[in-house]
Amino acid sequence: MASSIYDFTVKDQQGNDVSLADYRGRVLLVVNTATECGFTPTYAQLQELYTALHERGLDILDFPCDQFGHQAPGTNEEIAQFCTSRFGVTFPQFAKIEVNGEGADPLFTYLQQQKGFEGFDDGHELTPILEDLLSKDDPDYAGKPDIKWNFTKFLVDREGNVVRRFEPTASIPDVVAPAVEELL
Repeated sequence: MASSIYDFTVKDQQGNDVSLADYRGRVLLVVNTATECGFTPTYAQLQELYTALHERGLDILDFPCDQFGHQAPGTNEEIAQFCTSRFGVTFPQFAKIEVNGEGADPLFTYLQQQKGFEGFDDGHELTPILEDLLSKDDPDYAGKPDIKWNFTKFLVDREGNVVRRFEPTASIPDVVAPAVEELL
């Protein structure tokens, strides 16, 4: 059983193994993303955060996921090209994965075990839409730890401990950035 995020190996965009132990001593923001989602502009905010805080010890690990409304079509290369050309993404992007269900990547199963769903931001314009959509599929969705949508973010401290989970509705500048700064 994993004792920290450093116990996991993931695939890079070319399918090569990458040990998350390579990030030991860094603050991590692990995100499942999509290129055709209402939250896709979050890439720009993530890049701003990465640019501002990378030298102080932040890494953002991007895992494209096509499980939510088929909003991450394309190959790993096509997704990377989109992110680079449209949003100037320079943080590490990994191979497309599943985050829920039988095919879920073990990393994301672990992340969910560490920090479950605590609700969407009440003030976000997409919260009512997400709540309506999710409750139609599963009236008990809020009581389960699974990933609810694209751009769910997990904050990991320098020791590899998952310390926070941010739903896609969490503001990067107002909520996520200050939490990251606390760990730097």
